[in-house]
Amino acid sequence: MRMSSLLSQTLREAPSDAEISSHQLLIRAGYIRQLAAGIFTSMPLAKRSLTKIENIMRDEMNKIGGQEMSMPVVHPAEIWKATGRWEKVGPEMGRFQDRNGRDMVLAMTHEEVVVAIVKDEVQSYRQLPMMIYHIQTKWRDDPRPRAGLIRVREFTMKDSYSLDRDWEGLDQQYANHYQAYFNIFGRCKLPVITVESDVGMMGGNMAHEYMYLTPVGEDTLLICDACGYSANRQVAEIQKIKAAEEKAIKRKKVATPEMKTITGLAEFLEIPESKTAKAVFMMAVIQEEEEEKEQLVFAIVRGDMELNETKLVNAVGAKGLRPAEESEIIASGAVPGYASPVGLKNILVVVDDMIPESPNLVAGANEEGYHFLNVNYGRDYTADIVADITAAGDGDACPKCGAAMQAVRGVEVGNIFKLGTWYSEAVGATFQDADGNEKPVVMGSYGIGSGRLLASVAEEYNDKYGLIMPITIAPYEVHLVEIVGGKGESEEVQKAAVKLYQDLVQAGVEVLFDDRNESPGVKFNDADLIGIPLRLTVGSRALKEGGIEAKIRHETEKQLIPVDEVVQKVKEIIQEMYVEVEQNLETVEFEA
Repeated sequence: MRMSSLLSQTLREAPSDAEISSHQLLIRAGYIRQLAAGIFTSMPLAKRSLTKIENIMRDEMNKIGGQEMSMPVVHPAEIWKATGRWEKVGPEMGRFQDRNGRDMVLAMTHEEVVVAIVKDEVQSYRQLPMMIYHIQTKWRDDPRPRAGLIRVREFTMKDSYSLDRDWEGLDQQYANHYQAYFNIFGRCKLPVITVESDVGMMGGNMAHEYMYLTPVGEDTLLICDACGYSANRQVAEIQKIKAAEEKAIKRKKVATPEMKTITGLAEFLEIPESKTAKAVFMMAVIQEEEEEKEQLVFAIVRGDMELNETKLVNAVGAKGLRPAEESEIIASGAVPGYASPVGLKNILVVVDDMIPESPNLVAGANEEGYHFLNVNYGRDYTADIVADITAAGDGDACPKCGAAMQAVRGVEVGNIFKLGTWYSEAVGATFQDADGNEKPVVMGSYGIGSGRLLASVAEEYNDKYGLIMPITIAPYEVHLVEIVGGKGESEEVQKAAVKLYQDLVQAGVEVLFDDRNESPGVKFNDADLIGIPLRLTVGSRALKEGGIEAKIRHETEKQLIPVDEVVQKVKEIIQEMYVEVEQNLETVEFEA
C-alpha cells in the first residue's frame, strides 16, 4: 500500500477527550475515527490489524474443534423472553420494534440464538460434543463509554459456544478454551492473567476473566502472590477476622450527637471500628414475573469492612442497585446516620456472615443523635438473608492461604462461562441420550472483543514517539520510506524505492510504502507514530554506500543492508519476530 493513496491522516494532537495513551495514539496514527460516543470507525490500518487478530482467534478456535458460522445481529425478542433475559437485562440492551410492531433486539451476545438453533438441529447424543463460534458485531448501550476502544457501545466479538452431553464434557471444553485464550493473547503479545469473576447476566456456575493489568483499567482485582489466588473484586473473598467470643450484654441507648460516620462514632466511643455495625441502604430492582419493582434493602456489614454491591445483588437476586434516597430511608422508619434494623418492619434486611458471629456491636437507635450499645444478632433482630457481602481490599487476607493480597487495576479482555443447562432448559434444547432419555444440552460461552484487544496492545506497546505494534498484528510488516534529495538524486532514490517495494510485495512481505512528497522528518515521525515493526529507508546517502537502512521500531540502532540482500534479510528479520512470539507461548493448566 502506498501512503499517498491511504485513507488515513496522522494528527499532531489527539482530541481533548482522548484520556489514555492507546486512545490518543490510535487516533493520532490514523487507525480509528470516532463517529459518536462509544462508536468508532476502523480505518484501513486498524482494519488490517483487527483482521489479523480475528484470524488468530479463528486459528485457535479451529484447533480445539470449532466450527465457524455467522449468526444475525438482529433477534426477535421472543427468544430473549424465553430465557428471561428480556426482563433481566437493563437499558444497555438495544430494543426496538420492526415495521409490524414486533419487539426486536440488537445482539449483545448470542446464547439465545445458539439454543434456538440447537433445539432444531441437535437430536441425539451422537451429535455431541460440538463447539461453534462466530465473529460478529454486538451492541451494548453503555451509559459511560470511555477510553477509546476500551469501553464502547458497538464492538466486534469472537463468541464461541460449547455444546455437551454432560458436565464432564463441559469441563473439558472449558479447559480447552482456557488454554486457547492464553494462546490468542500470547500471539498478540498481550500479557494477561485470569481471575475468578461474577457470572452476571450470563448466568451459570463458573466464570473467569482474562485481565490485562494496567492502571487505566476499571476493574479492581485481588491477587495473592503467595498462593496464586486471583479474583475480580466483585467476587473476591477474604479470610475474615472473627470477633472474640463474648457473652451478650444488655442493650443500652447512648447519646452520640453528630456521630453519623463509623470513624467518628468509633473515636467518640473509644472503640475499634470492628465493634460497630455499618448500615447501608440500597434500592434493589426486583423482577416479579413480567413486572419490575423496587425494594428497599438494609445491608449491614461490620464497621471495619465495606459493602460489595455485586455480592449484594446476587444475594437478593436483583437486576440492579442504586443508593436509597433519604426520603426512602425515612419512610421505612429508619433515621439516616443513626439507622438500625432493630424494630424495623417491611424492609429486606441482609447481613454479612460475620454479623451473627460479632457480639455486642454498636448500631443506630433509629433516633437522631443516639446509638445502641451491645446489639446482638438473633436476640435484637434477625435478617432475611445472611451472606458474604463484604468487599475485598488491598492488604486483606487471602481466602486460601491467609497472606496479604494486593489490589491492582485491569482491563477485561476476555471471559469464559460455564453456563450449564439454564439456557437449554429454558427453550427446550434437548437431546436423546444412549438410553433414550431426553436431556438438556450442557453449554459454555466464551468471548473476546477484537477492538478492546487491539486497544490493550496499543496501551502496552508504545513510547513517546508512537505505537510499537507486535509483528503478529501490525497492519504491515515493513514501513518503507523513500527520502528524496536533490533533483539528480531523487530519480535514483525513487527508482530504487519503487523496485524494492515491488520486490518485497512479490516476496510476500506486507509493505506500507511512504511515497508522499513530505520532508524526512514528517515521514520518520509518521513511521514511529504508526508503529510498524521494521522500517526501511531508501536514501541517496545509503545508496551511495550500496545499501538500504533498516531499523526495528523498538530499537535505537540502525543497520545497512546491501541492496541485493535486502529482500532475503527482511524476510529473515520478520521470521525471527514471528518465531519469538511463538516461543513465548505458555502452557497454562486450568485448575477448577
